Amino acid sequence: MTETPTTVEMCAPAEAHAIGLDAATAVANTLKALADPLRLRMLSAIATDPRGESCVCDLAELADVSQPTISHHLKVLKDTGLLASERRGTWVYYRIVATRQAAVTALLDGFASTIVSEPAEDRPESPREVDSHVIDRLAEELADEYDTLSRDLVVTMVRESYAGLLRSAKIARHLVPLTERFARQRLTDLTRDRGTGVPQVLFVCVQNAGRSQLAAALVNQMADGKVVARSAGSRPAPDVHPHVRSLLTQIDGEDAATARFPKPLTDDAVRAADVVITMGCGDVCPIIPGVRYEDWAVGDPALASIEGVEAIRDDISARVRTLLDSLTTH
Repeated sequence: MTETPTTVEMCAPAEAHAIGLDAATAVANTLKALADPLRLRMLSAIATDPRGESCVCDLAELADVSQPTISHHLKVLKDTGLLASERRGTWVYYRIVATRQAAVTALLDGFASTIVSEPAEDRPESPREVDSHVIDRLAEELADEYDTLSRDLVVTMVRESYAGLLRSAKIARHLVPLTERFARQRLTDLTRDRGTGVPQVLFVCVQNAGRSQLAAALVNQMADGKVVARSAGSRPAPDVHPHVRSLLTQIDGEDAATARFPKPLTDDAVRAADVVITMGCGDVCPIIPGVRYEDWAVGDPALASIEGVEAIRDDISARVRTLLDSLTTH
């Protein structure tokens, strides 16, 4: 006879599933040290400095406080184990400890950008699924159009594209046209001929709502068709960040900027690229032989002021020029 668990047994806490006390204490102490706006700004400035480090003289410009106060905040950050420092002459330079880089990235690009993207009460509810017949009809239409590919492959890719966008889409009525555009991009990537096609660059960040969108737009504007850029996110946001949307409008025009939307990262996008550039998303990209990989430490527009977003745009523009020189000069 099977025994029925008692109420006490059923309600017993799953203690083994909780973070250990020592680990919880260490993490809590680090979060407590980071619970200061200036310290977080310092950490972000160091993490995204193109030199890989920041001078204390640069960090002092972040706030109108005394040098001893700046030094105090940097000492607190260093005591957490996140920063290392080196004195060179008069100045001290700070960098992120290599083994803590992933943790800093997760804090700034994952947690922080999610918190500030939209107030919780204003976040839209997830859209209801579109009638499956609509997606099936779209899949059949694209299968007829891309007749050099397996029909089953095209249908599967359309359904996968729809499912991927459904996780982050804000409004159900936009899902079908977005699915069509995303699926077309993926199908075009599948049929790309590396030998005859122009170089293709894939920019990848966490939400595909800021840096990667901006970088792709700048490449497509500056390359004049000699290089093609795409973008994707490891965890796409519902929409492009408003600050970035305004910059995209300046680059692309209103219609093209409005047409941009966050897209999930797919293996086929990586396989189609000649260069994959990650921007704060860590090691999320599959390693494909023959693909060149770079990582750009660039600030997150979602966390920056309007002036800061423009500075980030200028930083990306300079990097894009260097990239295009390497891809178009033979």
